[in-house]
Amino acid sequence: MASATDTAPLSAATTAPSRRLPRRLIAAAERSALPLLLVAGWEAFARSGALPAALLPAPSAVLHALGDWLLGLDESTQTYSGRWVPDALASLTRVAAGYAIAAVSAILLGVAIGWWRLVERTVEPTLQMLRPIPPVSWIPLAIIWFGIADKPAIFLVFLGAFFPVLMNTIHGVRGVDRNLIRAGAMMGASERQLLTDIVLPAALPSIFSGLRIAIGSAWMLTVTAEMVAVKSGLGYVLWDSYYFLRYDIVLAAMISIGLLGYLSDLGLKAVMASVLHWQKGTTVQGR
Repeated sequence: MASATDTAPLSAATTAPSRRLPRRLIAAAERSALPLLLVAGWEAFARSGALPAALLPAPSAVLHALGDWLLGLDESTQTYSGRWVPDALASLTRVAAGYAIAAVSAILLGVAIGWWRLVERTVEPTLQMLRPIPPVSWIPLAIIWFGIADKPAIFLVFLGAFFPVLMNTIHGVRGVDRNLIRAGAMMGASERQLLTDIVLPAALPSIFSGLRIAIGSAWMLTVTAEMVAVKSGLGYVLWDSYYFLRYDIVLAAMISIGLLGYLSDLGLKAVMASVLHWQKGTTVQGR
């Protein structure tokens, strides 16, 4: 006959998932509470008649437009019907290309500026003069240099994503504890080993902060470029539907951009959690 001590581990194992499930439900409810309240308030205000329905479509009308744009339900969005996936892929491609170029170049240059004084003195002043220039001010030159195609958008995404990653990388490298570097040097580590084994791991949290800021800038800049210099993508649909007074499609495009930007950030957070697994339990974020 089984004793109480024999059944205790089994009961603990079976109750642990049941405890985790309510926590997940509570967390999901906390995340969705504010969006649901905003949508409910928007729906109520739109139906109150304070503004004409053509100027402020209700969420139900926007969701219908988004559904037709995505699935081609009834062609209520006319030429956009069923075209959401190609439009989203066009924007995603531009974001991914410009963001990847910016991330790689900014991390390499940021490490060099933060580590070598000669690079700091020769390169950083020029970059600091370029940094305050708004990326949108480069649009005329981007069109002249690259024409009306994907390249101007990729160039603008690169500009928008480059400086957040660069500045956070420089900050991360310069903020490394000097005692760690001295300890590595005393152990006989070469300069390359100091960079790869001590400096870069210590600077990764700051680098990832820059990468997360940059992904938001990348989406903003690709939409801006698509409004002016490209004839496809979510930004182009947003601007084109504005000319035809289809504000339901305008809002559907805004929602699409927001969701894709949010999913991009979630992907970065997942990579960050995997790479910085050693931070769990040592920081507030790892609680």
